[in-house]
Amino acid sequence: MASVLDLAPVVPVVVLDDAADAVPLARALVAGGLPAIEVTLRTPAALGAIRAISDRVPEAVVGAGTVLTARGVRDAVAAGARFLVSPGWTDALVQAMRASGVPFLPGVSTASEVVALLERGVSEMKFFPAEAAGGIPYLKSLSGPLPQARFCPTGGISLASAPSYLALPNVGCVGGTWMLPADAVAARDWGRVEALARGAAALAG
Repeated sequence: MASVLDLAPVVPVVVLDDAADAVPLARALVAGGLPAIEVTLRTPAALGAIRAISDRVPEAVVGAGTVLTARGVRDAVAAGARFLVSPGWTDALVQAMRASGVPFLPGVSTASEVVALLERGVSEMKFFPAEAAGGIPYLKSLSGPLPQARFCPTGGISLASAPSYLALPNVGCVGGTWMLPADAVAARDWGRVEALARGAAALAG
C-alpha cells in the first residue's frame, strides 16, 4: 500500500465500545465507498475490532488510530492494522512506526513539527486537531514554505467543511466522524451509516 492519503477522500475515525459492532460497521462503510477505516485505540474493544475487520472484511483497509507507544504499534499490527495514525509523535514512536513496515501518519499541529518530520524523512502526516489548530488558513499557509508535506487533517471536520480542506494542494484526505453519528452506531443503524458514507465518498468528485 503506497499511501494512506490516496485510499479515499475521507477516512472514518471509529471509536468502538463493542467489538461485535466492528464487522457490520466496516461493511457499511465499505459499501458506502469508504474502504480506509481508522479504529482508534481508545477503548478495550479496539484491538478486537481491528482483528475482526481484518479477518472478515477483506475489502476494508483497516488501520489503528491514537497509536501512542511502540507497544501500541506492535499490538495494532499484530491485530491486522494496515496503517497507523497518531495524534502526535516522538522519535521513539516514529522509529517504531517505521520499523512496523506499514504506512503511518504521525500527528502535527505546528510548522516546527512538520519541519522536524521532514528532516526525518517523513512527508505524510496527520494535522490534528485540525479546526482548533488553525484549519484551512493554517494549512494553506504551510503549503508555500513546505510544499513537500502532505496531510490528513482530522478534528472538527464536517461534511460542509471537508470539500474546502480537500481542495488544498497539500491535503490528500481528511479524517472525520460525521458519517458515524453516535445514535446510529448505538442503534446499529448500518443503513444510515452506509448512506452517510456514500455522501462522504462522493466528495472525491
